[in-house]
Amino acid sequence: MIRAFHRWPGLLALALLTVLTLSGAALSVFPAAERLTAPQAATSLTVGKLATRIQAVYPGVEQIRRAPSGRIIAYWFDQGKPGAAVIDPATGQGVAPADPNQTQRWLTNLHRSLFLGDGGRIASAVGAVAMLILSLSGMMLVARRVGGWRHWFARLRGPLAGRLHVEIARIAVTGLVLSSTTALWMTASTFDLLPDGGAPPAFPTEVSGETGVALGNLAMLGDTPVTELRELSFPYPGDATDVFTLKTDRGTGYLDHGTGALLSWADLTRWERVSETIYMLHTGQGAAPLGLVLGIMALGMPAMGVTGVLIWLAGWRGRPRIRSNRPASRADTILLVGSEGGSTWGFAATLHAALTEAGHSVHAAPMSTFAPQRYAHAGRIVVLAATYGDGDAPASAKGFLERLEALDTAPDIPLAVLGFGDRSFPAYCAFARNVSDAAKAKNWPELMALETVDRQSPQDFARWGRSLGQALGIDLELAHTPVLPATETLTLVSRRDYGADVQAPSAILRFALPRTTLWQRLTGAGFARFNAGDLIGIVPDGSPVPRLYSLASACRDGFVEIVVKKHPGGLSSGQLTAQVPGGTVRAFLRRNPGFQPGRGRTPLILIGAGTGIGPLAGFIRGNARRRPIHLFFGMRHPDSDFFYDEEMPGWQGAGRLARLVTAASRERQPRYVQDVLRNDAPEVARLIRDGARVMVCGGRDMAAGVADAMAEILAPAGLTPATLKAEGRYVEDVY
Repeated sequence: MIRAFHRWPGLLALALLTVLTLSGAALSVFPAAERLTAPQAATSLTVGKLATRIQAVYPGVEQIRRAPSGRIIAYWFDQGKPGAAVIDPATGQGVAPADPNQTQRWLTNLHRSLFLGDGGRIASAVGAVAMLILSLSGMMLVARRVGGWRHWFARLRGPLAGRLHVEIARIAVTGLVLSSTTALWMTASTFDLLPDGGAPPAFPTEVSGETGVALGNLAMLGDTPVTELRELSFPYPGDATDVFTLKTDRGTGYLDHGTGALLSWADLTRWERVSETIYMLHTGQGAAPLGLVLGIMALGMPAMGVTGVLIWLAGWRGRPRIRSNRPASRADTILLVGSEGGSTWGFAATLHAALTEAGHSVHAAPMSTFAPQRYAHAGRIVVLAATYGDGDAPASAKGFLERLEALDTAPDIPLAVLGFGDRSFPAYCAFARNVSDAAKAKNWPELMALETVDRQSPQDFARWGRSLGQALGIDLELAHTPVLPATETLTLVSRRDYGADVQAPSAILRFALPRTTLWQRLTGAGFARFNAGDLIGIVPDGSPVPRLYSLASACRDGFVEIVVKKHPGGLSSGQLTAQVPGGTVRAFLRRNPGFQPGRGRTPLILIGAGTGIGPLAGFIRGNARRRPIHLFFGMRHPDSDFFYDEEMPGWQGAGRLARLVTAASRERQPRYVQDVLRNDAPEVARLIRDGARVMVCGGRDMAAGVADAMAEILAPAGLTPATLKAEGRYVEDVY
């Protein structure tokens, strides 16, 4: 709901908001420029002295005005001709013409009314309402994304467009809320929708009848500093009934033309002070630095508009259109989808079509729209849930668990949960498991036990579909063809072969970095941005099912590199290890935010065996800040499969690798990586006590052995691998 409340005002009012914010940002420059160029009065200068100086130069002076910027303008008549000039308060001389800035006037009319009079003012007010809605809903979405208000400036993950959108919002939203609310106040004031709040003092009914008092004899002017002056109007020459009118920051008063006595006075009311403060906050008049800051923040709105459109287009393209989607209130089957990149929606569309063909009325919607009160005729609810990162809710499932927890009782509608994930990740289908556990805790009736689909497997999905059909008493065949991300063609530029002597042929394959389009750079799509530890999906010839490999390079390295071992009968590994320079493969990129070293300075303990060295080598290669890295690497034999043996000495010499400890399982005294960890237990324990982070990459058996060894090493300190995992200090990428 909040996403829709945020999305549509932005999309519908984008052009209007762009005009308003760009013109507002341009206008914010003028108060600062005026402040810098206008001669400023000394703090000790009084209005009486200033008026005397100006009258000496311009005997026919009629009015003196001081702007919030400190600029002083005098207006006079000389032989029947009007004149005006910006005044140097030190001399009373005019130093510049007082003609209004035509560019500023044009921008002001554009900003206030779009050159359309009252209709334009209303349109601008509508734009301010849209900006306020966007700002407030955006704040809630940012807080939800980063895990609460306390983590407002937490590091972001995901495509570039999404990260830019949130980064700009986190900085600019305060200014946008302030600008939109003050704009609405000023519009309401323009249309007399707010109380007046003040009135000038009553014009005096009795005056002295004298004229010609010397300005220096006006006590009120002598007691008022110029810094408080707003306006001084002179009486008409020779008119004994006219008076001086003095307006200051404190109020308005009338002074006798002949004696200088204060005839009447009215202080500014609280309402007037509030109104003036709001005017200052919106325009920057009287607070030039604040105006510039708000102007810079206003520029964030067009930038967020562009990135927001990119995010919306990416989601729109990635989400399949579901035909015959019935309203929730009239459907007998509710499909709730939790997806981050859009692939789970493809499975939902296949299931929706199959159930519809079988005679069911089906409603499919994001998990974030979960509202049991709307499911009046539903006989079952099916949740299709992917997992984001290390067990987090994907984008379209935000808030589902919170809404479920807030219910007094679970819906009396049987539930089936299907998780989508990749078994190579330690948090495999963790969010779906969380949903299942939360449903059980609420005693939600179960239609089927939790099942999972590994790596978008059509076979797993079809098998689950048959089980669902049995539960529903129908024949249900789910023939799903996964929609893969758009692939790029990668060209192999070099290869280094290992492992032939130990019957484990392997290779380090380096591909040229493909060219990226402007769209890809803005959205982070394709190979525009990636890190070591992210995943590359290779689509082998003859199969629609990709094989994922951990990247041993980052985009800043200028190439795409992986380490591959040939598996007996392996389609993808067989084709890759048969590649020669100049050959090509089809590939796509997938983020792996749960397996990244982070930016801290605490030590890293990298543990890997075999081809698991790939991402670890990438981390070391990218360690330009010389963070202490301790690598424990297991191989079969150093003469056969010591991956990156040529680079290791150079990385150590450059300070990118602090220490290398190896284990070989095919030497005279076989040792595995967990064995060398135990041998180095005191140092490993010390590093972890000092805050080190442990990263493990390789096969499942190796990872299990390492976990056992780490449990022994950590036990004396009262720690366990599970404790470190909960703290984010022990992460695995296993296969």
